[in-house]
This record gives sequence, C-alpha cells and structure tokens, in this order.
Amino acid sequence: MKVGIVGAGMVGSAAGYALALRGGASEIVLVDRNEALAVAQAEDIAHAVPFAHPVRVRAGDYDALDGAGVVILAAGVAQKPGEDRLSLLSRNADVFAQVLEGVQRAAPDALLLVASNPVDVMTEVTLRVSGLSAERVIGSGTILDTARFRSLIGGHLGVAPQSVHAYVLGEHGDSEVLAWASARAGSEPVARFAAQVGAPITEDVRARIDEGVRRAAYRIIEGKGATWYGIGAGLARIVQAVRDDQRSVLSVSMVTPEVEGVKNVALSLPRVVGGAGIVATLMPELAGDEAQALRRSAELLGETADRLG
Repeated sequence: MKVGIVGAGMVGSAAGYALALRGGASEIVLVDRNEALAVAQAEDIAHAVPFAHPVRVRAGDYDALDGAGVVILAAGVAQKPGEDRLSLLSRNADVFAQVLEGVQRAAPDALLLVASNPVDVMTEVTLRVSGLSAERVIGSGTILDTARFRSLIGGHLGVAPQSVHAYVLGEHGDSEVLAWASARAGSEPVARFAAQVGAPITEDVRARIDEGVRRAAYRIIEGKGATWYGIGAGLARIVQAVRDDQRSVLSVSMVTPEVEGVKNVALSLPRVVGGAGIVATLMPELAGDEAQALRRSAELLGETADRLG
C-alpha cells in the first residue's frame, strides 16, 4: 500500500522511518512546503531500506499522493516547551485547511490519519473539512499514552508491556483518563496480578504511573524540544492495521456520536481498526471516578471544538 505523509518534520519523518523498518508500506511519499526538507528526509530514510524491507521512499508534491491508501497528516507548528496541546489549536487549524485541499485533490479516496496536535480537535477539523465518513478520519489519539501506560505497568510488575492490556481514554492531553478498572496483565486484573507477584499497586504506585504517563510529553519537550519516535512508531502501527485489515484494537481518536452523555466529540476509546478504517468502538469497564473524568475530558474537547466554529 502506498502511504503519503504530509509534513516532513520530526513526527512525519519518524513515521516514515518506522514504516520502512516495519515493512508497513510498498511506497512512502513525503510532502512538505519545504521541498528540500522532504527530499532530504526521503533520501535519509531510503538509505535505511537495504537494512529493512523493500519499499520505495521519495519526496513529491500533493499530486504525488495519487493512489495513496492512507495519508498521514503531520503538518503544523510544533508544541512549545510548557505549552499545552489545546493552545496549539488556532495556530494549526489554519494550516490544515490548505493541507486538506491539496491532499483530497490528489487522493480523494485515502483514509486520513491525523497526527498534528491538538490531535482530537484536529481530527474533528479534518472530518468537517474533508467530508469523509467518521470511520475514515482517524486521530492518533492516545495510542502513545496507552503505550506509556502499559510500559510503566509492565515495568512495575516485571512483565513485558505486550502482556499488559490497559488503555488511556479521552483527550490526548492533560484531561486524559487512565482506565485502571479495566487494566489486565495476562488474563488477570492488574491488582490481582500485582498481588500474586509481590508488587502491589498502591496509591503511591498509581500516582507515580499516572504522573509518568500524563507528564511524559512535557518532560521530553523540555529536554529535546519535541517528541517523535514514540508517535512515529504508533502511526506506523495504525497504518499496518489498515493495510493488513488486522482488526486490531487500538486506542485512537474519532468523532464519536456519544460518550458519557457528550454528543459528537472526537476523543480516544479502544477501537477496532481494519482496512475500512475504524469498524467498531469498545467501552471498557470504568470505575465511577474514571467515568466522571472521561465525561469531563469529553466536555472539554467539545467546548474547544465549538469555539472553533
């Protein structure tokens, strides 16, 4: 499958690199308003191809996206140190109007995968402007937050993150909800598993993991200016689920008819992702405080999208 990436900065290039290493595409096309940057990134990624999987990597303009099955939207301005994701909205919304015009002219049938922050609101913007059905406009959402959550739980329990089944819900940002009530390690609830291996989940442990997930992006941005490797790998994972029609359960964002009483809001829940895009949405078991927090997150995102008009 041919994959287009609009925005050849650190996130877009990391996604292209991850796709090349995973063998997630037959062709990768990088598009950027800075043509020299797109050319340089494509050439650099292409030099890794002999060590990985056969894939054609090149730069081009919007017309080069013709025939793409998925287009990753990674264009936009970067998050500044100390800046929350929602404050990026007015700066990135203007960029997207121009980007979507070029993408849809060249690849009207492509599934759109939104990576630009604030990703939930930008997913709603993309849906409004593109006119596509909701299941074909996917935001990367909390796929990275969920990976962080699983990694920290696995580290505490002494097991591989792949053996942890836990999700971060709602906004990809400050109001996100760590769904402890439904978290599992292997087949066991996390608390029961923890007791059996002598690593109880105390309130202090939960607070440490919560802080580790919720503040990760801010720490990384403070240290090196932006995040790109983790989200690049997450985007490649979503693309592969679409390409192979895997029906994988991933925590991604889409405009959802109703969540905890809030109507038509883009946020993350566990979704079944396959060749047609999002084919089903799941609602995990939530404790009372988690359900309330998810409602608050949905309300916040809805209010922000409404202000956009």
